[in-house]
Formats: sequence, structure tokens, C-alpha cells
Amino acid sequence: MLLHTTTWGSGDRIALLVHGLMADHRTWRRVGPALAERGYRVIAVDLRGHGASGRAAGPEAYRPADHADDLVASLPSGAELAIGHSLGGLALARAVERLAPTRAVYSDPAWHLAAGPCGYRAENFVRGSSMTREQIKGFNPRWPDEDVDTEMASVRAWDERSAYGLTEFVGADMWPVRAEVPSLVALADPSSLVRPEHARMLTERGFAVRTVKGAGHTIHRDEFEGFMSALDDWI
Repeated sequence: MLLHTTTWGSGDRIALLVHGLMADHRTWRRVGPALAERGYRVIAVDLRGHGASGRAAGPEAYRPADHADDLVASLPSGAELAIGHSLGGLALARAVERLAPTRAVYSDPAWHLAAGPCGYRAENFVRGSSMTREQIKGFNPRWPDEDVDTEMASVRAWDERSAYGLTEFVGADMWPVRAEVPSLVALADPSSLVRPEHARMLTERGFAVRTVKGAGHTIHRDEFEGFMSALDDWI
């Protein structure tokens, strides 16, 4: 599927941005312009089932491999930088060998969906899609009003069936076996997706790992300056 894209800047270098579940390109409203100021032409996608991109026929067509194939079909190969958040980090890792960016950044990537009562449940995301503005602000007290408004708009445009496309991968080992390109993993503080033992494993597999102090899962919204600082010598 060819994905809807949004572009900031016109620099000679290319940066690719891939959002997480329930979001769309609007989650990068500060990151995109910041990278453009650093000389990038920034291309952000809406994953299938998100934003202005097409919808799949059903949950079975919202697998990580489907998202990865869409990235390869929709984005230029050989970009200088690619950043994926959460589900976007999972999709990017599955596409990175084919996209061949010079460097990759995985922001709190969803490389392991835990099983059990406190693990991944699609129903929890679906229930979250009906949250009020006040509830979203309550869960994300540090977000500016514009991010809260953007989150509401993105969630309302989201195909809830995409959450169920990940169900069969709960408990599965989706950790990358190696860093295909020089790669940074930026983590929330603490990360519920990449625990300390996982971070050590990723370091052994060739990934640089950094924690953004005070950040929740959506690092680039919770601690924008911290997120950009973590990327300083990568961008």
C-alpha cells in the first residue's frame, strides 16, 4: 500500500519519520520542523489504518510485515536518517535492510509485546480511542494543548482494527538480531517495552542505547528537548 506522506523542509539530506499505533504524521509536529532547520527534507508517513492513508481489509492485514512493506513501497531508500516510534520502530526494523538509511533511531520501540494481564491487549487501545480531551490531558499532563488536540484528531482518524493485527505477536520474540545500520535506541524513563535486561541485550547486538530522563513512552512529546538532545550526534 502506498502511504500518505507529509514533508517539511527542502534540504539535501533526507529524514524519514514513522509514528506509532493510534497516531499519524501529526505526532511529529515539532520534530519535523526541527530536523528541517538542520538541513533535512523530512518525510513522515501515515501508516496504513492511520491518518490519511488507506485502510486494510481486516486485522489480518495489519501485521508488522505489512507495515514494513508499505514503508519500502512509499519511502525513498538511502535516506540519511530514519526514526520510528513504538509500532513505527517495529515496522522500521523490519524494513531497514531494504530502506538502507545511513542511520536509524528507534524511539521506545515495540519489539516485544508482553503477554499476561498487564501485557498488550488490543481492547485497551480501542477503549482508549474514546477518551475525552480531559482524559488525554490527564494521562499526558506535560503535553501542550496542541499535542492534546492533535492526539484527539489522530485517534478519531484511526482504524481500530489495526490494534488487533498485532494480537498474534503478543509474547513473540521480535527483537532485531543485529543493528543493520548504525542504530540508536532511545528509551522512556522507565520503558515498559524495553526493560534493562533487554537494553543490555540490544547493546550486545550492536545498538547504542540511551534513556531520555523523565520521558514517557511518547518521548518526543513528553520531553522534546531531551529527545532532540539524545539525537544530537546522530543527526
